Amino acid sequence: MKKIFIFLTVAFALQSCKNEKQKSTESKNTENQKTQPSKTSVNQSSQSIEGKKNPNDFIPEGYVINKYGGGISAEGWDEIKGDLNKDGLEDVILIIKGTDKNKIIQDEDRGALDRNRRGIIVLLNKGNYYELASKNYNCFSSENEDGGVYFAPELNVGIEKGNLYINYGHGRYGNWGYTFRYQNGDMELIGYDSYSSNGPVPQYEVSINFLTKKKLTKDNLNKNDDGDNYEVKYKDIWETIKLNKLMKLSEIKDFDDLELN
Repeated sequence: MKKIFIFLTVAFALQSCKNEKQKSTESKNTENQKTQPSKTSVNQSSQSIEGKKNPNDFIPEGYVINKYGGGISAEGWDEIKGDLNKDGLEDVILIIKGTDKNKIIQDEDRGALDRNRRGIIVLLNKGNYYELASKNYNCFSSENEDGGVYFAPELNVGIEKGNLYINYGHGRYGNWGYTFRYQNGDMELIGYDSYSSNGPVPQYEVSINFLTKKKLTKDNLNKNDDGDNYEVKYKDIWETIKLNKLMKLSEIKDFDDLELN
């Protein structure tokens, strides 16, 4: 009996040690699961960080690159390149256009006209992929709008000195343009410039700096002069504008309705 009792005591002790060791191992495994991220979450994070390697992958369904916009060369607008965030890499701007067949009209004089609206996609170059900086799919009218007795304003887009420039040219009537800078997760409107003329005679110039909240109007005092012997004499008028926040490119519904004067 004594031998049996000793045997049972030893067996019980060994079993207890085994159970304690198993609990310790399970506890460590549980802690490791808590502290180490799962492969799924890592993969999901990597996919969101990678972005897209081809700029054309950002073009939404129902849109194409607007290759032949108004006022540009025959090479078109496949990609507009330049450094927007001063990191030494060429960022990309795409001008896109809708493909709705119902918006192709028949003009009595000009034939078939594609009146689908145009938009813009701004992409930051991250080295081996592109990241979306801003998008607005319908903020520009078609290049085939009716200009009445004159042609419709021509849109031109470019990058210079780290800023995005969206400009409209209207021949003898002048031109106007918008300056955007990448900041606060979007392209923000920081400047506006316009030049108005009546044939060869300048009327006025307007320049607005939305960062300093200052507006300069240069009014030609001789704007009613006729003929070739006119004299330009500007009067400078400075104003302080009221502004709560900078306008974002992604929030502009229609540049045609954007009045900043």
